[in-house]
Amino acid sequence: MQETGLHESADTENLPSLRKPRKGIYVLPNLFTLAALFGGFYAVVMAMNARFDMAAVGIFCAMVLDSLDGRVARMTNTQSAFGEQMDSLADMVSFGAAPALIAYEWSLKGLGRWGWMAAFVYCACAALRLARFNVNTGVVDKRYFQGLPSPAAAALMAGFIWIATETGLDGRDVAWPMFALALFSGLTMVTNLPFYSFKDVQMKKSVPFAVIVAIALGIAVINVHPPTVLLALFVGYGLSGYVIYAWRRANGLRTSVISTSTDEPEERGLHK
Repeated sequence: MQETGLHESADTENLPSLRKPRKGIYVLPNLFTLAALFGGFYAVVMAMNARFDMAAVGIFCAMVLDSLDGRVARMTNTQSAFGEQMDSLADMVSFGAAPALIAYEWSLKGLGRWGWMAAFVYCACAALRLARFNVNTGVVDKRYFQGLPSPAAAALMAGFIWIATETGLDGRDVAWPMFALALFSGLTMVTNLPFYSFKDVQMKKSVPFAVIVAIALGIAVINVHPPTVLLALFVGYGLSGYVIYAWRRANGLRTSVISTSTDEPEERGLHK
């Protein structure tokens, strides 16, 4: 019996290891995601210290970094399920909780229960928007977002706060406009309106020289007065979904960005 055990032990030692190699985490795209998360955290800290202009800047920095992590992952072929989940959680902090808390601390607090209700509606809609994006990834037309993207909604909130603090307005004096903007931004995130995603823009392809000149001019215009220009840009983008929807509806075109495939039973309700 002892010899049998010895032989079995020896055979086991000679067998090749069946353990799967541990999967690592790609550093580069997750570095951008962590930087975007830090931007949202920084914005909350600045709001706690009554530096609302810097809090708005933190949101915009997070938005720029968030737009880069996915592109970097695709360009370097370092996409991963971990990166997708990390990006979604970072977005919830930077573009969901942070703008709601900053808006409440700056202005909505003066409205009492109406103020925290508006802040919560925005925060909840951001969570719902991100959850729906995660489950609808395979059935949505890649050229459009279903509802206002959470970074754009956060930019509307932060841009309004930034321009108001730059012009010396007190948050309590614009509490009701902030209330309306929070509800508009939040509810627009959970609509089915189509917003252009810019995902079909190819960064690797060559472009005419005039495009580079136009980009340089755009940067120069933004530097004239960043709060005003950025807010105007995102107000225009926030309204673009309504314009596209109305134009398609008027021309008898399909307004939904959901594909017509109903292979999965749980997807059938999404096409209504």
